[in-house]
Amino acid sequence: MDGLFPRPRAVVAPGAVHVPDWLSPERQLELVAACREWARGPVPLRHTELPGGGVMSVRTVCLGWHWQPYRYSRTADDVNGAPVAPFPEWLAELGRAAVAEAYGAQGGAEAYAPDAALVNFYDGTARMGMHRDAEERSEAPVVSLSVGDTCVFRFGNTEGRGRPWTDVELASGDLFVFGGPSRRAFHGVPAVRPGTAPPGTGMSGGRLNVTLRETGLRG
Repeated sequence: MDGLFPRPRAVVAPGAVHVPDWLSPERQLELVAACREWARGPVPLRHTELPGGGVMSVRTVCLGWHWQPYRYSRTADDVNGAPVAPFPEWLAELGRAAVAEAYGAQGGAEAYAPDAALVNFYDGTARMGMHRDAEERSEAPVVSLSVGDTCVFRFGNTEGRGRPWTDVELASGDLFVFGGPSRRAFHGVPAVRPGTAPPGTGMSGGRLNVTLRETGLRG
């Protein structure tokens, strides 16, 4: 029944905007196909190891800049030492369109120049703890694209990992942009809902999340 009623867009916090069903089914298929290619290398999809010895349940591959806790580099020194896959221009164009959709004509979309992407794959048991994207020098917004199973996306505050926060359901095709006062807000994924993906995504299960960032780094 949920599919019969359009989900309204929402401003979750100042600068944080949720746009349901932004990606067309065709664009979702294209994104899934691209993610499969990126996952094959030169740096493969992997579970990121944290400095304390823990291992993230989400599997990740990066474009443009390789992220490892808690820095960016051009080579995947914590995986195989290979240069990270390049960040494609079509993905930057998609990012600019996303910022324009979220913030409107005066939102600075034309100046948005993402140069890094984290492609995260969640199976039905994967989670992401509360964290903030703090390694970037740029204050440009983060663009988040979802394909596959629905997740609970917990969007918090800039002061710490605790309350207040808002739980948002991100479904296949949804866009979430956070910048401005919310750029350094803590956020996470406490749950994925297996079996909720619509048909035609090209995925047999799980959730893909592609986040675009402007690092502000050179080299």
